[in-house]
Amino acid sequence: MKKVLRIGIAVICMVSLVVGYYAYLSTRKASASTEKNVELSEVQTIISKNFTTDYPVTPRAVVKWYNRIITAYYAEDFDQKQLEQMADQARMLMDDELLSYNPKDTYLASLNLEIEDYHNRSRTIVSSTVSDSKDVQYKTVHGYECAFLTSNYFVREGSSYNRTYENFCLRKDSNGHWKILTWRLSTEDEINGY
Repeated sequence: MKKVLRIGIAVICMVSLVVGYYAYLSTRKASASTEKNVELSEVQTIISKNFTTDYPVTPRAVVKWYNRIITAYYAEDFDQKQLEQMADQARMLMDDELLSYNPKDTYLASLNLEIEDYHNRSRTIVSSTVSDSKDVQYKTVHGYECAFLTSNYFVREGSSYNRTYENFCLRKDSNGHWKILTWRLSTEDEINGY
């Protein structure tokens, strides 16, 4: 009788272990799949990017991040705090000299007006592209390493579409990071060298 009782207890323990392990694996898979299904919005992705530890390496990468930020300004939904966080991210891509001409308060005020204008005109940046790597020009200007490249924007305003072009100048800072020094609107003829 004792032998049957011991075997019965052993079987119950084994079944309990198998059922418990199965339950553990099931909940672990469910929580893992739930975590995978959580996607960050573009605004959250921009805000969570850590430029301090993971700064873009090339001038092209810097302008691509800048383009992501300005595209989000005009197309995404966000509150004022998130706008300020995105503006801080954009400012991390800018050269100290450019920042000195655009204090944060002035930059935010101008940005709010520009976003309002875009919304009033039903204007959004549909897409943006940056010069190919082979088209980036590197020069030394006044002792600084500089990079020159072009970005073009496909913009929708109401039901019409057009393209705009901007020439960027980036300067390498003392940490070896490429920072946006300036940019200016240009025409397609200027881009193509006519």
